[in-house]
Amino acid sequence: MRDFALELEDRKQAGLYRIRRQVTGPQQPSLIADGKPLLSFCSNDYLGLANHPANMDALRNALPETGLGGASSHLICGHHDAHHRLEQRLADFTGRSSALFFSTGYMANMGVISALAGRGDTIFSDRLNHASIIDGCILSRARIRRYGHGDVAALESMLAETTGHKLVVTDGVFSMDGDVAPLADLARVCRAHDALLVVDDAHGIGVLGPQGRGSVAESGLSEADVPVLIGTLGKAVGTSGAFVSGPVLLMDYLVQKARTYIYTTAMPPALASATCASIDLIERDDARRQQVMGLVSRFRLEASALGYELMDSRTPIQPIMVGDNPTALALSQALEDRGLLVSAIRPPTVPVGEARLRVTFSAGQSREDLDCLLNALSECRHLLQKPDLAI
Repeated sequence: MRDFALELEDRKQAGLYRIRRQVTGPQQPSLIADGKPLLSFCSNDYLGLANHPANMDALRNALPETGLGGASSHLICGHHDAHHRLEQRLADFTGRSSALFFSTGYMANMGVISALAGRGDTIFSDRLNHASIIDGCILSRARIRRYGHGDVAALESMLAETTGHKLVVTDGVFSMDGDVAPLADLARVCRAHDALLVVDDAHGIGVLGPQGRGSVAESGLSEADVPVLIGTLGKAVGTSGAFVSGPVLLMDYLVQKARTYIYTTAMPPALASATCASIDLIERDDARRQQVMGLVSRFRLEASALGYELMDSRTPIQPIMVGDNPTALALSQALEDRGLLVSAIRPPTVPVGEARLRVTFSAGQSREDLDCLLNALSECRHLLQKPDLAI
């Protein structure tokens, strides 16, 4: 039998041990974690909608009509009117013909990728794709070829030398780097080489593009350019679940083939109603996007002036590159000692030697909140021990 205790101890010694925090109360910038008040800069609630009164009212008002649980899978008796309305709303919001409501983003990627490719096919995956994409590729049993991060030229060479059914899958916004995929170029090479393009826009939906319609819409790409668009609802949308949208034919195919859709209980229908309300807010509230992007711009300017190494991101995901695990943990702890919650991200989530602090911004944060973060970062510069960072 494997020595599980020894493996856990090895993880602790390597600075890779992970812990869960117990949060009390609603998700918002000022929260209680492990009984301690902290100002959070690590949530994916980019628009501050996870605790929005209108969304909570929509959930409460739907419960008498829908009940609580989904009770069954969508293909038995669990597909409620509220689910159907949300799917129609998501199709309209993303400019697609049809949509399916999944329980989680992980399940959406696992189900979609493994349904659309199989033995004898080839999947091309960006090297920095999310774990759920990687696992979906593995589950498919297709041949997997990884191309360098955002390297369209390398991808095109691979596509040109490959025959048979080809699937290209990428994040729209990369969750640990915060950069946006070269979607227009990816769509171009996929058209040229008859490959099906799948984009997971988990971190772009709600934040980027006109009315928050995402990175694909921001790039001006249609359903014909990006036939399969995946997104999550637990980030900028502020509720829970995920979706895939695209042509009616492909959505029907997924209903027949996506195991993570077929063999799981449907999400609570009242939650689908609350999600519709949240999408309404996203469409009409550009001020929230302006607020969060204003915080991002100021943070990049002032954190860079302090000497911190920021990654090339224009999204609410603003990683501070640190390098080694112990330093990343020490910087995260020093910020927590000053009342700030900023997560240290370490391998295998990111490559070895690229540990970082993943700073994220929300429309629910204020300029004063950002002042607190910047002041704390100024006090903690010495922990990086770089000669260009004055104490």
